[in-house]
Order: sequence, then C-alpha cells, then structure tokens
Amino acid sequence: MTLPGTLVAVYAAAALTEIAGCFAVWSWMRLGASALWLIPGLASLAAFAWLLTLAPSDLAGRAYAAYGGVYIAASLLWLWTVEGRRPDTWDLTGGVICLIGAAIILFAPRTFGH
Repeated sequence: MTLPGTLVAVYAAAALTEIAGCFAVWSWMRLGASALWLIPGLASLAAFAWLLTLAPSDLAGRAYAAYGGVYIAASLLWLWTVEGRRPDTWDLTGGVICLIGAAIILFAPRTFGH
C-alpha cells in the first residue's frame, strides 16, 4: 500500500474506533445507556491508541496533528450516519479546511531534520 493509502486506512480506522469509544461513554453518561457500554467503549479506545502507532510518520506529534483533521471530518460523518443529523454548510466547510490542513502537515516537502 502506498503512503497516502496507508495513512487513509490507518486514520479512518483510528477515527472509527475513537469515535465509537467516545460515543459509548457519551451514551452511558448522557443518554442513560447501561454501564456495560463502557466495556466495548474502552476496548475501542485502546484499539484507537494502537492504530495511531501504525501511522507511517517519523514523528508522533505530526501524526497526531494530521489525525486531528481526519477526526473532525470523520466526526461529521458520524453525526450524519449514526446520529441522523446532516452536517450543514458550515460543518462541511470546516471539515474540508481541516482535511486540507491535515494534508499540508503530512505531505509538505521538508528538509532532513525538520
């Protein structure tokens, strides 16, 4: 798999596991779901942390920063597909800006050591 393909796969899986884990906690604390939701939620959050270690980046901070943009866009997709609320124009505009920022962080040409 190519670097962009690997990043997309890792970040997409990380976003799904992070959002699912956080949503499990949200469901328990805010929606009155059973505390048993915490079991898959915590497992999902552990999978998220592991997945981010697979990001093909030389520096953790850069991998995490770029992931932030992907997380925002994935959260808007979750809003639409799981919560049934279509993102509005401002949501979508912000999501696109974040993805552009993530791409700049990941793919900008850099000199050695920077």
